[in-house]
Amino acid sequence: MGRYIDSVCRQCRREGEKLFLKGDRCYSEKCAVERKPYAPGAHGQNRRQKPSEYGLQLREKQKTRRIYGVLEKQFSNYFKKADRQQGITGENLLVLLERRLDNVVYRLGFASSRAEARQLVTHGHFTINGKKASIPSMLVRVNDVIQVKPGSRESVKFQEMKEQAAYKTPPEWLSVDVENLSGTVLAYPIRDQIDTQVHEQLIVELYSR
Repeated sequence: MGRYIDSVCRQCRREGEKLFLKGDRCYSEKCAVERKPYAPGAHGQNRRQKPSEYGLQLREKQKTRRIYGVLEKQFSNYFKKADRQQGITGENLLVLLERRLDNVVYRLGFASSRAEARQLVTHGHFTINGKKASIPSMLVRVNDVIQVKPGSRESVKFQEMKEQAAYKTPPEWLSVDVENLSGTVLAYPIRDQIDTQVHEQLIVELYSR
C-alpha cells in the first residue's frame, strides 16, 4: 500500500497553515510553518497567483485528506459512502473520518498526533470491546470501548500518555477513563463537535464536478 514518506511539515507549508501533523512540535518554535511561511519548492516564495475556484476546492480536499492521514483512494471511498447516507454529505464525510480508530485514539489523548495513533494501533496496542484492533481505518460504533491492552499499559510510553491525557479534554461524543487508559464512544459526532478547520462544502463541490 502506498504511503507518504516525505517530511509531513512540507504538507503544512503547501496548505499554508498548521495541520498539526507532528503533535507537540507544531506548538513550538520548531514548527516549519512558523519558520518558512511559504510553499515548499524552488518557487514557493514566488507563488502569488490567486487560486481558481477549482484550485480552492482541490486544496480543501487535500488539506482534509492530509489532516486525517488518508490516501486518495480511501478518501474517495469515504466520500462515496457519505454521499449514499442520509443527511448532509459534507458532514457525513467528516463524521466518517472522525470515527476512524486512529482518530479516536488521538481524540482520547492516547497519542500526540494522528500519525502516532496510527502507528500505535498498527502495532497492536489497543483493543475494542476487549478484542485486539490493529487496523487504523476501523470505524468505531456507539458504545464501543477502546482501551490500551493490558500488556502495554505499564510501558513508559503509555505512562507518559496517561499523565498528558489527564490534562486534555476529549470531545463531547467521547468519554475517557484516564486511570484505565480507556475511552467509550457515547455517540457519533455532530458538526459542531468537530473542531477540524475545513470547509467541507468545497469538497462536495469538487466531487460534484
